[in-house]
Amino acid sequence: MRRDKITENQADIDNMSAFAHVITSTQNPQIKFAVKLRDSAKARREHGQFFLEGYRLCMDALENGYTPELLFCTDKFDLPGAVRISESVAQKLGDTVTPQGIFGLFKANSPAPAQQLSGKIIALENLQDPANLGAIARTAEALGIDCLVVSGGCDVYHPKALRASMGALLRLPVTQIEDSPSWLEQCELPCYAAVPVGAAITPPECDFTAGAVIVIGNEGNGLSNEVIAACDARLTIPMRGRAESLNAAAAAAILMWELCK
Repeated sequence: MRRDKITENQADIDNMSAFAHVITSTQNPQIKFAVKLRDSAKARREHGQFFLEGYRLCMDALENGYTPELLFCTDKFDLPGAVRISESVAQKLGDTVTPQGIFGLFKANSPAPAQQLSGKIIALENLQDPANLGAIARTAEALGIDCLVVSGGCDVYHPKALRASMGALLRLPVTQIEDSPSWLEQCELPCYAAVPVGAAITPPECDFTAGAVIVIGNEGNGLSNEVIAACDARLTIPMRGRAESLNAAAAAAILMWELCK
């Protein structure tokens, strides 16, 4: 991790100076708190912090304005201001098979007000699989989506979602909302509900040049009836063969391509 990026945030981590020793116990309060943030969406919401593992994700967070609350590293790294931990503690913190030995607790950013969003937007309702959320974010960044709107399901700071996104969830504008139908009804952009079957238009029939919102639903149940009703139109991907639907991430990728091309 670049020294200058760490020292830029030194004021935020001055309280680490008292922990120059190496933490060797997995029962250490700081370690237990880090594990709690890693594993619990409720804890992440309550404390307004999230857990990161690995050099690349920590760098993405630092470079995109996230404030480090606490950093951990093994003696493999020379990381100014970080709390030193033993390899056994790194294994405890690690959510991967072979942890790199760098971990961080970061302050969650305040989401952008949903009413102020514009451009080409993908909204996700009650997506449960963090790997799908991460994959969608990664594709969204690559194709030039302006914002992700997330309602229900797994949270955007889920460790598996962050890893699957390759840091895109830390770089993209992302906002989380509580009431999708109300937001969609108030949205000034045309809103399309992605559905697998039924009476629906196809992407070539749409004009996305001035921006639009496409809503992707839950992996098993799709979109709620309330969300579909709040949208301006239903949108579907024509399919051949006997497939009834596509994986949420695959469907989102196709629709994002159509939205941005």
